[in-house]
Amino acid sequence: MPRGTPLEQNHFITQGYTRFARTLQALVDPDFHPEHGSQARPGWFTFAIHASHEAGKGMLGAAIARRLIDMAQGELLSSATQAYDRVGLHGSMRQGAEKLSGALDLQGLPREASTALGVLAGALNLEPLGDPRTLWSTAHRFARLFFQAPGILPLDKAESLTLTLERMLNAGNIAIFTDIGNAAEQYLAWRPTTSAVTAERVLQEFTLPGARAAESRHAFNALLDRAHQNPAPSDFGRLFPGMSSMSLVVTAFALLERARQCPGPDARDTLITVANNCFAWREQVDAVQPAFTPPSTLPGEVSRPDLTLAMTPLMRLGLGSVLWKFSDYAATQQDRDYNPLTSKPTEYNWALFPDRWPALLTAFELGYRHPSALWELPPPLISGTSASLTPG
Repeated sequence: MPRGTPLEQNHFITQGYTRFARTLQALVDPDFHPEHGSQARPGWFTFAIHASHEAGKGMLGAAIARRLIDMAQGELLSSATQAYDRVGLHGSMRQGAEKLSGALDLQGLPREASTALGVLAGALNLEPLGDPRTLWSTAHRFARLFFQAPGILPLDKAESLTLTLERMLNAGNIAIFTDIGNAAEQYLAWRPTTSAVTAERVLQEFTLPGARAAESRHAFNALLDRAHQNPAPSDFGRLFPGMSSMSLVVTAFALLERARQCPGPDARDTLITVANNCFAWREQVDAVQPAFTPPSTLPGEVSRPDLTLAMTPLMRLGLGSVLWKFSDYAATQQDRDYNPLTSKPTEYNWALFPDRWPALLTAFELGYRHPSALWELPPPLISGTSASLTPG
């Protein structure tokens, strides 16, 4: 991982996922073309491109918030409008920032703090804030974190929330890429050294640190038997208790090799789906979870789970021209507290795996219904260097 700002590292990671996604897609679909897309179902690494980009948007919000904090250190901000004009904030990000900033003003935050913190949610999904219950709950949670944050001065407290978000997103992004991205790097380096690659040879000869060959083979056989279930197998904690999640990564590569040799597109796409769930399980259970829920609150930060709770209703995942929104998912679920005064999206916490996993599977399903959209790669969030931010 190269040194640099979180945004620069995010740019490197997104580019890396693009390379892996294209290479692996060409394995399962020889007719794949980066500009024209694929007839095969997109793989996990294709989704990872867009997930990394969304994480980058949060880091962009943190970078802009830090600019505002630095600006307010030396001068009085007369209004949020003036401050957002100064940093060139526009479009939907500007709308989200203004909405949350105004709500934070009503919660008693000083103007300079509410202006900076408004930007943190600006890159997310604005629509849920149209529900007064969601707007009030989100602002209240942000305000509570602000008043609990380390530091005496308001700008110090605002910087603590900004730092927490930036570190959390960056740590999670790096953890996933160095874990599953490194697994892909090793697999693509191993593959050319082996003639006539098959799923059986993957299970027999390819290994990763932490994976166990017997577990990978057991999972492969069990998932082949269950591949045509609807929905596809995903409750791997129940199916394979005690199994190393890295064993499932080896299984996923074997499933892609079997998908490559399937006689028809339906069977091929079915196995790609199961492989995606294996990669995603490793990603969510082991790679990213420590970034959301460290053992204790880190120095200079606020509680990461509490900050994620505040932001959960606004979670989104752009998949090219298609947008997945957590609020849409929550709307289809049972009301958890049966309280009409709270909105459904505010009853979940993205930091918690049981809340996050079922929702993520619906994002995959949306992508499967619009496969060509995923090959519309997102525009870069930085231009040249992090000094040239491109909010949109």
